[in-house]
Amino acid sequence: MAVSRRRPAFGVVIYFAVTLSLGLYFTFAAVQGDYGLFRRIEIEAEASELKLERERLKVEVAALRNKTHRMSDDYLDLDLLDQQARDVLGLIRADEIVIR
Repeated sequence: MAVSRRRPAFGVVIYFAVTLSLGLYFTFAAVQGDYGLFRRIEIEAEASELKLERERLKVEVAALRNKTHRMSDDYLDLDLLDQQARDVLGLIRADEIVIR
């Protein structure tokens, strides 16, 4: 009795190769692609950084609004006016001595 060995059909080998290739491609695209997991993690990290930047800018805008209000015609803070005149215009009072 002779046992005959049959090779698998060539079409079956091609089918499994194509199936494996497509599976690997879609797995790679799901992880590394433009809409993959790594890109999602990058976008979430960038979003959290932008939220922190937004909060910092909100604080800065609030400080500037306060300063603007304090220098408005309705409410004049003399200390702030004196400070701004010294910083911007370089003014000093007659009884002060400037040390450089």
